[in-house]
Amino acid sequence: MKKPTLAVLFGGCSPEYSVSLQSSYAVLSNLNPDRYTVLPVGITQSGQWFHYTGAYDRIATDSWAEDPGCLTPVVVSQDRSVHGLLAFSAPRHQVIQVDYALPILHGKNGEDGTVQGLLELAGIPVVGCGTLASALCMDKDRAHKLASLAGVAVPASLVLNLGEDPQAAVDFARQTGYPLFVKPVKAGSSYGISQIHQEEELLPALDLAFQYDNQVILEETIPGFEVGCAVIGTRELLVGEIDEIELSGGFFDFTEKYTLKTSAIHVPARVDPQTAQAVKQTAKVLYRALGCAGFARVDLFLTPQGKIVFNEINTIPGFTEHSRFPGMMQAAGMTFPEILDTILGQVMAP
Repeated sequence: MKKPTLAVLFGGCSPEYSVSLQSSYAVLSNLNPDRYTVLPVGITQSGQWFHYTGAYDRIATDSWAEDPGCLTPVVVSQDRSVHGLLAFSAPRHQVIQVDYALPILHGKNGEDGTVQGLLELAGIPVVGCGTLASALCMDKDRAHKLASLAGVAVPASLVLNLGEDPQAAVDFARQTGYPLFVKPVKAGSSYGISQIHQEEELLPALDLAFQYDNQVILEETIPGFEVGCAVIGTRELLVGEIDEIELSGGFFDFTEKYTLKTSAIHVPARVDPQTAQAVKQTAKVLYRALGCAGFARVDLFLTPQGKIVFNEINTIPGFTEHSRFPGMMQAAGMTFPEILDTILGQVMAP
């Protein structure tokens, strides 16, 4: 039986390019070559697409694009009869057929529905969330609105557009009280996010967030701690053990997410079984409400009173062997290769 050709997309035009390299290295290193013909497709930060044939460890060190002998420029053909990539190798272009595509791209131009839309237009099945769910989950404001309609509590918030008078943000902060979070509406990995504790910090925080998006959202700080739930599936949903983020102070920013310098992640979370079950059920409700498919990580807050509050959904969560999503699934008894096989089985099943 012919093995399906799986294109794994890595890199990307995103501030989270470096995170994608680490996730992709782990995914590529754990895919079973007996089950898939793996086709690594690297996207540089400037937007060039290449079929990469070099060693996977060069992806992890960001030296993958330095060897021209390992790179063939490619584009996705929007002609559905091609069902794949056009490779521009001398003396003429060649067709590389692709059965499925797995984007391991974080943030803008990868996790936000753009790449998913391109692949769907080309007729290439996408492993993971589709165009609409990817776009909705990347948009914190719209995701919160849908979560609220699904009956899940959300933080009080205000959205400010680039160029608008910041007085509305000042008024919201005074009414809501500090500390507050200031975030780009559409960004990930905590880029551009600030937690502010006084009015003098508000305008600089807005300026920082506007560097990443033309909309900024102000959110109240929810007391308690953050919990997460890994979800796999479309019709039938499989969830991992929930995890818990323990902070020594501040918030779970970029540095803490990728170094755990002063924080810790507990999996399973240190909560009673009833609370854990409630978190899992809420994660399923949100996953379905936002139209997710394949896999995603649902992030929530748990207050001291036991109230569950929505934070966000990551449609392409971190995928290193030490990331939260595989950690939660491994705590439920799955190995890293089994996690990948289960995710891929969602679209490859007959």
